[in-house]
Amino acid sequence: GRRVLVSGMGGELGTLVATLLEDEPWVGDLVGIDADPPRHRLKRTTFHRIRSGEHDRAVQTIVDFDPHVVVYMGVWEPDARAAPKPAAALTDDSVTTVLGAAAECASLESIVVRSGIEVYGRGKGSPTRPVESSRRRPTSGWGRIVENIERTALGVGDRVGITVGTLRLAPVLGRHVPSPLGRLLRQPVVPFSLLADPPFAVIEDRDAARAFVAAAEQRLSGPINVVAPGAITVRQAAHRGHRMTVPLIGPEWRIARPASYMLGAPIPDHVQELLHRGRLADGSAIESVLGIAPESSTVDVIDSLYSWPSVIHRPARRQVA
Repeated sequence: GRRVLVSGMGGELGTLVATLLEDEPWVGDLVGIDADPPRHRLKRTTFHRIRSGEHDRAVQTIVDFDPHVVVYMGVWEPDARAAPKPAAALTDDSVTTVLGAAAECASLESIVVRSGIEVYGRGKGSPTRPVESSRRRPTSGWGRIVENIERTALGVGDRVGITVGTLRLAPVLGRHVPSPLGRLLRQPVVPFSLLADPPFAVIEDRDAARAFVAAAEQRLSGPINVVAPGAITVRQAAHRGHRMTVPLIGPEWRIARPASYMLGAPIPDHVQELLHRGRLADGSAIESVLGIAPESSTVDVIDSLYSWPSVIHRPARRQVA
């Protein structure tokens, strides 16, 4: 079995990846690091809780473990768990520490990093002709964050001569995944662009986790899009969830954004790009390259989003003498 290190194991997606890796016969020792503990009980994983800023401890832990494969998921999406500026700072510190330490490991064979289709930047597209290119052209804060991750990982790969696989994920939605897009769609009133309302695609968290496991096993080299089949618009999604919709034109968004923030659903710039320009990418290569296919379509993921209970009321039980 190969030694596998998962950075960012404390997040929902990282914990799910670790759960799947524990059942893989090719995985030997499995170690995770993060500032927060895993979200579920793990059977044979060794976890190290290392907070942001503990650079020396993180480096020593990684070098002592000497992994064969590094799965890097220590990424903070803006307005998911942290505001945009802290999210960028936390991610930059994590990627520098983890990938820099991994480069010093003699047994390192491959790195798999998390990225996003936001790296392609803004653009109009259709479900049959998504907008993307081989060049990275981020136009949002989240796009620049994942572009920096890709650039750093490729630099390490070129320097030490290993394969680097990049999974460019569509917006990830799941029952416990913090997502600014998911929060916005679950609001009682959902704003949408009256002049455009373009289509977008998403990916379910379990399908994304399966892609990470397959990429780590096969030592993926190069980027690949991980996108659920199909597409939907914001207005169509809100109607499937029986939400009220509010059509907005340019100046009205200046009021809608702070109002949504006050209601607990901030709209970062990459989500605003999705609302105005859509977010599509070609995910047809995942089956031929990784040998797997998403089990849930974009519409299935949206329907699942609206089936999650918001608040479960349990009546108090009377104590009987």
